[in-house]
Amino acid sequence: MDIRLMDVAGLQALIDALGRRGYTVLGPTVRNGAIANAPVRAVADLPVGWGDDQDAAHYRLRRREDDAVFGFASGAQSAKPVFFPTEEVLWRGRRTPDGFDAEAADPADEGPYALLGVRSCDLHAVGIHDTVLRDRGVPDGAYVARREGAFVVAVTCGDPGGTCFCASMDTGPRPRAGHGAPFDLALTELLDDSRHHFLVEIGSDRGTEIADEIGASPAGAADIGDADRVAEQAAGRMGRTLDTAGLKELLYASADSPVWNDVAERCLACGNCTAVCPTCFCTSVDDMTDLSGDQFERTRVWDSCFNADFSHLHGGNVRESTSSRYRQWMTHKLGSWIDQFGMSGCVGCGRCVTWCPAAIDITEEVAALRQAAGGDG
Repeated sequence: MDIRLMDVAGLQALIDALGRRGYTVLGPTVRNGAIANAPVRAVADLPVGWGDDQDAAHYRLRRREDDAVFGFASGAQSAKPVFFPTEEVLWRGRRTPDGFDAEAADPADEGPYALLGVRSCDLHAVGIHDTVLRDRGVPDGAYVARREGAFVVAVTCGDPGGTCFCASMDTGPRPRAGHGAPFDLALTELLDDSRHHFLVEIGSDRGTEIADEIGASPAGAADIGDADRVAEQAAGRMGRTLDTAGLKELLYASADSPVWNDVAERCLACGNCTAVCPTCFCTSVDDMTDLSGDQFERTRVWDSCFNADFSHLHGGNVRESTSSRYRQWMTHKLGSWIDQFGMSGCVGCGRCVTWCPAAIDITEEVAALRQAAGGDG
């Protein structure tokens, strides 16, 4: 792999080069006390000098003692809303003197996007959505239109949070070529008392073109070694771990476990976990008309298997209890997803733990299932 080096000025040159090519650059920014994706035009728009503290039902930004640009764990948002938005118009219609005309929405008009600062866990989540929404027999046209042509700048997570467990899922903390969705460039931030640089790993011809344009210089062996240590140290500082050995079989054998009722006593069925999950993809469709009945709009919106009516069929709901809905979510995410798509549906980002108001921890619930089944906790 072609490996380069650039400084903070080079990062600004990267943003400028992407802008000149017509990309809408989206990256992490500080918004309302959290890290959220938003348009980025300058390094100053990024969370320079900001870190975060995350634990179950806890998220707070904090000021770092340095000027790290990517010195935080996973933000409140993943890349998912960029390619698979929370709400999107599928088509619009209007009554005409001769009948009815319909016009499909064109999501291709929104891009192209350049994603800056995509964590390795979220890069794997994009890869999962590529499999689920793009590469099957009937692709999701809106997703494909937004996804195709996107430029991805991934970044190594050097300071994982208290709820991170990507090392357990083999999805991070460092982006790797051939693992997860492809990246064009992958950055590892190298910051000490004497320098502030970024190791740049090039993953595509477009990435090479950009690196050449901004004058990224060849990296030395010492630089590569420093980046390796950043990733190794981050992998050793994960806030959570998840034992995945025989996990699918454990979940299938635990359909009647009392653990599900224990979780249900605490679960609010609010759907926060599915809203922040970078891989959940359930939706529903809303139809709306104006008061005259002359204008019509069909919209796709995110839905959640925690909603009571999500499994509604003729005659009633399939999963009426909170325990059955939590069991469905976790068993699909960590078990049947593997049978369905050939991979786990969890990338270890920890957002479902951080943003659960009841502090329910998926890693602890797996341990509880193991203990209830007679295995180690």
